[in-house]
Amino acid sequence: MSSTSILLKNISLRFPKQRSVLGIFLDKLRGKNNTYTALSGIDLEIQKGEVIGIIGQNGSGKSTLLRAISGIYPADSGEVYAAGEISLLAGLGTGFSPHQTGRENAILYGSILGHAEQEMREKLDEIIAFSELGEFIDQPLRTYSSGMKARLGLAVASAIRPDILLIDEVLSVGDPTFKEKSKKKILSMVQDASTVVIVSHSFALLTDICDRVILIDNGKVISDDAPQVSIKAYYEIKNNDS
Repeated sequence: MSSTSILLKNISLRFPKQRSVLGIFLDKLRGKNNTYTALSGIDLEIQKGEVIGIIGQNGSGKSTLLRAISGIYPADSGEVYAAGEISLLAGLGTGFSPHQTGRENAILYGSILGHAEQEMREKLDEIIAFSELGEFIDQPLRTYSSGMKARLGLAVASAIRPDILLIDEVLSVGDPTFKEKSKKKILSMVQDASTVVIVSHSFALLTDICDRVILIDNGKVISDDAPQVSIKAYYEIKNNDS
């Protein structure tokens, strides 16, 4: 297991159904199960230095899987193993404060991930240069566009170079030039032996940078194969559902 970065063994995760208080009460009286299964029997092994894509239709369990790997969602059953420091880029500005500046948020986000303030200050020039935010780095985050937030998030995550980087749709935001720059940065992180797991609807990106792609449907792994194989399986499921 020395080269294993992420290992999931028979992971299952259930969430409460979104019901009214009265609905929940009536379900209990009728003996109905008031939960739904978000992940079911997930077995997954990712080696150190791999780039793995995760695809699936909306609500299939992609984002939930990332959060299970990161430890945000504890599994109801099964085992989760992750070797090293994990950074999760999920949504735009997750972990950031809208009232603080980009500079302050870079330091704050690094601190949340366990990095000293002085260490983050030393990395600020690198973060600002990669994000291309210029003078906006000293403006409150609430004034940022979605693309600017994505730039800052990826700039901080790549500067601290976690052992495991989890990315949830962040790379779908921004102009083509920055997307290409982001792709190169991720590949450089992999060369430094980081492990990257990306949830994305950009199949062209996943085909370019991923070693393999995992297709999730209804909380289950349907395909864990070369990008072209899993993407083809995705379209087969989508066409059957339409």
